[in-house]
Amino acid sequence: MFNPRLGCSSISFRHLDLPDALQTMAGLGFEEIDLGALPGVCDHVPYELGDGDVHAVAGQIAASGLKVRSVNGDIGDLNATLDAVAQRDRDRHLEMLLALAVETGAKALVLPCGALSREPVQGLDADLDAVASALTSAQRRADAMGVELWTEALHYFRLCSDLDRAGLLIDRLAGSGVGTVMDFSHIVASGADPLDFVERFHATITHVHLRDAVPGNINLSIGNGDADFAAGLSALKSKGYTGHFSLELETRDVADGERATAAAQAATHISTLI
Repeated sequence: MFNPRLGCSSISFRHLDLPDALQTMAGLGFEEIDLGALPGVCDHVPYELGDGDVHAVAGQIAASGLKVRSVNGDIGDLNATLDAVAQRDRDRHLEMLLALAVETGAKALVLPCGALSREPVQGLDADLDAVASALTSAQRRADAMGVELWTEALHYFRLCSDLDRAGLLIDRLAGSGVGTVMDFSHIVASGADPLDFVERFHATITHVHLRDAVPGNINLSIGNGDADFAAGLSALKSKGYTGHFSLELETRDVADGERATAAAQAATHISTLI
């Protein structure tokens, strides 16, 4: 029913438990999902992951018949200075998220571009170095497990909150194998233009999140903000982008009971543009 390259993030239905969210997305006609594993944003995956949790989540997804494109996770502030115990805990969490990606058949694990704060801890250059080092290390472990590692290199609320900081991080990741997730809403909320993002970073883009925004607000339904999806998707196509897209409709302008209808409408519209 929808373009087969268009999936839906489980974050879009974070108000439901995972089985109900999966049933809703499958019932709408989606064939693949991004699995939200972000503490405080989406609780479909327990933050304290154990082997039993990995098997349980993977089993629920297998029962739904949906494919997983990526696991959208968080292993803590990548620009934080850690002691040995905290580093061990972060490494363990990474291992569990990668195990979840493997068991669900996901193509990639997505990690953030730094802490949920725009203010550097040690200074911008030092923080960007720390984030790039942590992502590169995670990529090596992911590669050993047959999973790709991607980062949402521009996130309006995190360290890399604008186009220039995203560029500084992407430059540091050159040659590492870490892919870039492009999110229309975070780009627009930061005051930047998605066309500029595509022009600068198209060679690194491995996945695209779709949600609408206006400067300062990322939480709008598609069509209710300033994002020019037709122009942005056309620019991606012109640059040879052949990856997938995911509706990440963590919106504040739609009631929970209307989310399924809004997701279907957005998917129908976006499918005509891909």
